[in-house]
Amino acid sequence: MAYYDYIARGYNELFGEEQEKKARLISGLLDIKPNDKLLEVGSGTGIAQGFFKCFNVGIDPAIELLKQSKHNSVQAVAEHLPFKDKAFNIVISVTAIHNFKDTETGLREIKRVGKGRFVLTVIKSINRFKEIEALVEKIFDVKQRIEEDKDIIYVI
Repeated sequence: MAYYDYIARGYNELFGEEQEKKARLISGLLDIKPNDKLLEVGSGTGIAQGFFKCFNVGIDPAIELLKQSKHNSVQAVAEHLPFKDKAFNIVISVTAIHNFKDTETGLREIKRVGKGRFVLTVIKSINRFKEIEALVEKIFDVKQRIEEDKDIIYVI
């Protein structure tokens, strides 16, 4: 059993408040219209999805997390997003990029399915932070870099 499937029962208690804080911040950064289509990569239990008042779908590989979501969810990995090119107006990933098996492929997939509005967050304390940040800056044109308590938020 994968780590997030294993901790699924207590996920919201462990990470809920932190995820809600980031989702509020991100929703304030984006001018979201009701007819926008938003994808959250690494959506977990769907905590952040409730903050975006548009059609949205979350993907996550952990089926036990997705079972708790009250929102549109698909079991998938970032490296193989099951959507057409430019299918979403907005693509976000909240504190999930460090879990991608192949970070560069996952980021390229995010770019492929988006139309140009992205918000990505990366935990500052992880060992691979510099590597991930370099990939984000290589693949995307970062417009704003916001330092938050635990994460760096990239607005693209």
